[in-house]
Amino acid sequence: MSPNSDSILSQELSRRTALKALFGAASAAVLFGLPARAHAAEASQETTDKLNAAQAQLDEVQAQLDSIANEYAALANKNAQTLNDIENVQGKIDDTQAQIDEKKAELKKKRNDLSDRVAASYKSGGTNILSLLLASGSFEELVANAHYVEKINKSDRDAIEDIQTIQAELDAQKTELEAQKANLEKLKDQQTAQMQDMQAKQQEVQTVLNGLSDDVKELMAQRDSEILAAAQAEEAARKAAAAAAAANKNNSYSGGSSSGGGSYAPGTPQQNAGSGKQQAVVNACYSTPSPGQNWCAAWVTNVFRNAGVGYFGGNACDMFNAWCYSSDRSALQVGMIMADSSHSGTGAPGLIYGHVGIYVGGGIVMSNEGAITSKSLDSFISFYGTGSGVRWGWLGGVVLS
Repeated sequence: MSPNSDSILSQELSRRTALKALFGAASAAVLFGLPARAHAAEASQETTDKLNAAQAQLDEVQAQLDSIANEYAALANKNAQTLNDIENVQGKIDDTQAQIDEKKAELKKKRNDLSDRVAASYKSGGTNILSLLLASGSFEELVANAHYVEKINKSDRDAIEDIQTIQAELDAQKTELEAQKANLEKLKDQQTAQMQDMQAKQQEVQTVLNGLSDDVKELMAQRDSEILAAAQAEEAARKAAAAAAAANKNNSYSGGSSSGGGSYAPGTPQQNAGSGKQQAVVNACYSTPSPGQNWCAAWVTNVFRNAGVGYFGGNACDMFNAWCYSSDRSALQVGMIMADSSHSGTGAPGLIYGHVGIYVGGGIVMSNEGAITSKSLDSFISFYGTGSGVRWGWLGGVVLS
């Protein structure tokens, strides 16, 4: 959800249905408010044609907006998979580096051991090896002891070569993984740019849709006014004719009169804790009111501003792409934001802008859902993770712990 356009979008997505309902309701108000014969009253053909054309154009643009929302949701899901791939590759890089460090330490120890033995042998004048050879009781024992010394030296050399080989393989593996990560990071940036372009396109289409909606409402009002005027004229003519007929018959009877004309009053649609900084954010979560329906990111911005951390704007999708990097629950800390870039639970607003909340500890996530709500961590992830998945991180890159 975005701070501003989410609310507009959610209203516009049902505008087509609402306008059609209003169309029928207005006509019914005219017909039920006037006598039975008033059903013949009609608006001018020009107004009717303009209204039909405007409604058709509105439906076409609405379809474009729906298509953009679906495309955005699909792209957000791909972006989520890319983020998962990056996280997995980074884990492999970390594991490989740990193995490299282990082999380096092992190689260093082997070299130190060999160096120590050579130095000790040198300082003693080689007496250790010489004494071993001189202690041989026979020629056969001398050959065996000499072979043993050579074997020890070769074993040291082989062990060092093996470690060097493994280290080289691990270095190559790490290089390959880092290349994979770089490609994935590039793909992520491309996908993020595409989603931003789609958001801009959505806002352009939204502006057109808003204008068309206003045109349709104006034409509907004009049509209803014409229907009302025609119906009232017919009713006046009928009453005049009835009065004249009664007068001609000397008031012998007063047939054909209506049982009350009724009145037409068209309705008006209703516009419907750890560190001090962490604790400050938690306190602000409980004291910061909701800025309104669909303004989840605005509430998060207000919380961090009220907590004295700083101002960080953008919609939920922006915050997700910029600051939410982990799905590892062991890395989740109090004061982190939790967001997704697209989910299906709340319709088109959720598909395009996602949702964002704040983890306040104790397995609880608070967010603005029209009212400020507290959900368990599991239920928050279950509900908002249906599309791109939920991730978390420090808003603005400011580490509070």
